[in-house]
Amino acid sequence: MKIELPRKVLMIINNLQLHGYEAFAVGGCVRDSILARRPEDWDITTSAKPEEIKKLFRKTVDTGIEHGTVTVLLGKDSYEVTTYRVDGAYEDNRHPSEVRFTTRLEEDLRRRDFTINAMAYNDEVRLVDVFGGMQDLNHHRIRCVGDPEERFSEDALRILRAVRFSAQLNFPIEENTAAAVKKLAPTLKNISAERIRTELVKLLISAHPERIQDAYLLGITKVILPEWDAMVGVTQNTPHHKYDVADHTLHALKNIKRDKVLRFTMLFHDMGKPAAKTTDENGRDHFKGHALVSEEMARKIMRRLKFDNETIKMVTKLVCYHDYRVEATPQNVRRAMNRIGVELFPYYLAVRMADVKAQSPYKRRKKIENIVEMRRIYREVLRNSECVTLRQLAVGGRELMALGMKPGRELGSMLSELLEYVIDDPARNTKENLCKYVKEKLDL
Repeated sequence: MKIELPRKVLMIINNLQLHGYEAFAVGGCVRDSILARRPEDWDITTSAKPEEIKKLFRKTVDTGIEHGTVTVLLGKDSYEVTTYRVDGAYEDNRHPSEVRFTTRLEEDLRRRDFTINAMAYNDEVRLVDVFGGMQDLNHHRIRCVGDPEERFSEDALRILRAVRFSAQLNFPIEENTAAAVKKLAPTLKNISAERIRTELVKLLISAHPERIQDAYLLGITKVILPEWDAMVGVTQNTPHHKYDVADHTLHALKNIKRDKVLRFTMLFHDMGKPAAKTTDENGRDHFKGHALVSEEMARKIMRRLKFDNETIKMVTKLVCYHDYRVEATPQNVRRAMNRIGVELFPYYLAVRMADVKAQSPYKRRKKIENIVEMRRIYREVLRNSECVTLRQLAVGGRELMALGMKPGRELGSMLSELLEYVIDDPARNTKENLCKYVKEKLDL
């Protein structure tokens, strides 16, 4: 098998070989190349020790030298070059207590997580596949290198990575590997929130986010996202729904594009339903106020997983407004743009569409027509530069103070009132008209 290595990767491998060392591209880049996918990055493994690597390249950074990793800088690009190594005992389900360098590639590949990630390649030797990675790619399965319990005991994060790779590649997890996942899932409690978040993001923005259900079946969500487990089996006896809350969420996730904010909004949008659920005397379920409960849960979970503030802000706002439905009139759309945010509004429309498509056929056409019309009006508002924010008002605080108003709460309230006045009719947004309105209000 021939893999086209990037020119700079080839340069690094050739330079190491020229000085008597072995060197191979290794891991995910080899896997992705075989699958005709574009690798995100290229990792190189070598028999050369870190000090020897540093002598052969002009610019290097000691990014993980205690574990044998040196980053080689070539122009604007960087490549991790790691010495063949054998990991010592793992004491915290994450990090080896010691690392021992080795001269044998097979020993280095043996310590890796899954067979599909334990292949190496260079143009001289071609593909090195000691543990059946190629066979597992052909059979579409995620399988650990060696004993799965041993691999997961070494690094508990691999448990979540198994499901993540399953979602990215749409490969089922091999039987023994899945059994080990189920047995050792509780050890994920020892993994940092940041690491959990990284894997969860990759899972959810994959082509198959619905495989989060596998994480539930294998006992993973019970540890990292127990709020998901609470949604499973919560029925929705209402004409608008045909799935329970968890299944509806799975369909909603599949209905929306691969964007972190959108996928996490769909993950959380109905998470408050179990707590908000009531059933009337006719047996019909109601979920009044679930959007606000979901919003608060989303905020709590995202903080727990150490998300950045901007992502939390966007997702929680979309969760709050995911069920905001109004008649598609210009006034209503302008007001919604003001409340939700001009830039966030297309996200809101996408969230509503994904939600509707995951519901029952009841009134679906009418709901979709409403969303489509709101989108049309939204674009028209943008095209006409109609005022929907305070920044777009023809007057500001300076003009109001010139009319005699003092800085403070009263002035802020007047600006908000003017904005509502203009949202109702954009033609009113002139300095003359708004000053006249204020004078009448203040009896000037």
